[in-house]
Amino acid sequence: MKPVGKPGRTGELMPVEVALARLLALAEAAPIRDTETLPLAACEGRVLAQDLVSTLDLPPWPNSAMDGYALHLADWTGEPLPVSQRIFAGQAPEALARGTCARIFTGAPVPAGADCVEMQENAQVQADGRVVFTQSLRVQQNIRPQGQETTVGEVVLPAGTRLGPIEQGLAASLGCATLEVIRRVHVAVLSTGDELIEPGQPLGPGQIYNSNRVLLCSWLTRLGCEVLDAGILPDDLPTTRQRLVELGDVDLILSTGGVSVGEADFLGIALREEGELALWKLAIKPGKPLTCGHYRGVPVIGLPGNPASTLVTFALLARPYLLRRQGVQAVEPLTFQVPAGFVWAKPGNRREYLRGRLEQGRAVIYKNQSSGVLRSAAWAEGLVEVREGSTLAQGDEVGFIPLSEVLG
Repeated sequence: MKPVGKPGRTGELMPVEVALARLLALAEAAPIRDTETLPLAACEGRVLAQDLVSTLDLPPWPNSAMDGYALHLADWTGEPLPVSQRIFAGQAPEALARGTCARIFTGAPVPAGADCVEMQENAQVQADGRVVFTQSLRVQQNIRPQGQETTVGEVVLPAGTRLGPIEQGLAASLGCATLEVIRRVHVAVLSTGDELIEPGQPLGPGQIYNSNRVLLCSWLTRLGCEVLDAGILPDDLPTTRQRLVELGDVDLILSTGGVSVGEADFLGIALREEGELALWKLAIKPGKPLTCGHYRGVPVIGLPGNPASTLVTFALLARPYLLRRQGVQAVEPLTFQVPAGFVWAKPGNRREYLRGRLEQGRAVIYKNQSSGVLRSAAWAEGLVEVREGSTLAQGDEVGFIPLSEVLG
């Protein structure tokens, strides 16, 4: 990626990094502290409220990593050894008799007195049942030591961890039947604009179907939020004020549209007149007119109304904010550097997030990058990041954020 002269002046536009830092600071100033205890199976996607501390060693005893034979290496001088016992997983073995070996299976406890396990592929059973070992052996070979994974008192998962199948499985391995998690974030979602109509209704002149609220409600549910569908807000300032007051019990009001500087952008007007603005107008494309503030103490994030703008700003800004409210620290999506499979000739003064996918290891972009085209995101596999003031030639490295990093 090649910078062209100095990056374009942003004027009043706020850089993406500054906007994200402010949002995260606002989130940390209003953490969700209420918790609930849930069955382990119900914890998918929830955030751990307390450190998960191990109450046992894992494994709780030395065990065999192989199907094979356990022996005490100092007692063996190369001669065939008789088999004194068979040990399966789930059994409590007897101490190993001197001068013998034990047939042992994967996961079974290593008997007291044994300090080596040889895999069965390197052992030969003679006609009289004695075992010949054909390779050189060493102490602790193929033995998983007690506490190899975790020991009593060790923090296994810190508070703020988002719980998925792996974390749930780890908690189960420690015997946890329940976990204490942060309660769900209560988010009210509303859309603004007289032009919007619900899917299934006939379109009137100048009307369009409301896609943003469906997108956001589904996305928020994936994030483990409790969603209040607040419907469509008409272009009317008194109604806007009243609706904001009615939503005063939620943790966040999330809106789309109505946050620019137009005469009909009543949500922005209400926030400026009766609320508090923390940020407005970002150096991002699509998504410049994002607004964040408070209305009578309730946090409000106003996303732009164009569908692609809604998607990009929620993914990169609102989602991290919501996760940080729950104590999650790793909130930014992984970004991978990949070669560009397109040319970007005109540098801009805003950071652009293009809907793209990987083809033969290179990032290619959808033919129409209009902020009103949601189809571009359905086609895409990720967001391609083009920095301010930069151009791209074929093969230049460019940032790629997989949609899978932000959709859950």
